[in-house]
Amino acid sequence: MAGHNKWSKVKHIKARVDAIKGRVFSKCAHEIALAARAGGGDPATNARLRTAIDNAKAVSTPRENIERAIKKGTGELGGDAIQEVTYEGYGPAGIAFIIEMATDNLNRSAADMRSIFTKNGGSIATLGSVSYQFDRKGEIRLPAAGLPDDQVMEAAIDAGADDVQSDPDEHLILTAPNELGTVANALRLAGFQLTSEKLVSVPQIPSIVSDATIARQVIRLYDLLDDYADTLNVFTNFEVADELLDQLAS
Repeated sequence: MAGHNKWSKVKHIKARVDAIKGRVFSKCAHEIALAARAGGGDPATNARLRTAIDNAKAVSTPRENIERAIKKGTGELGGDAIQEVTYEGYGPAGIAFIIEMATDNLNRSAADMRSIFTKNGGSIATLGSVSYQFDRKGEIRLPAAGLPDDQVMEAAIDAGADDVQSDPDEHLILTAPNELGTVANALRLAGFQLTSEKLVSVPQIPSIVSDATIARQVIRLYDLLDDYADTLNVFTNFEVADELLDQLAS
């Protein structure tokens, strides 16, 4: 997630596929429920909830899904409370992973994470033993169509962003974690349509994998973690060597 590198593009394409399958709706609902649980069900007074709703709308989450998630978070629907939890682990070749999750059963999710790592050449790590290799950042995405790079760069920097990275598909804006909401709101007021706004963990030093077998194993592990029902986000320091991209895509 260190910007517009090759593996970041692969993961973002996967996110679009997930959106088509409806997988992303579940992630949005989890985040909305957590935000409502933490700060109440009114987006006017709950900035995290407002952001979660905006992100859900950006991927066309149905309104009834959003409303149900808010009620789930505020306890109006009953059932077990959803809790936030983060797992850390290492995959094949020591590739680092951070998994952010929303679950109503901590024992089940912990056992499942341990099983996924163990069966795929990895291992669960203690909290902090992986995350120190990452920096926490705010991340904002904008569509590239009709938005010149220099226009986005100027607006983002004026709003307080740390970095802007652009490619033909989109603009990626990075901020300090405590400045995410401020920068995002400034961009909205300037007329920009945001497609994503969230906190991310960016690897300090990407780990470049040039062995096709290891790359496939790590991609499989990433997919399994990301597809797990309670997963919100998966961050990794994995990068694909340029010479492997065509081979892995075939």
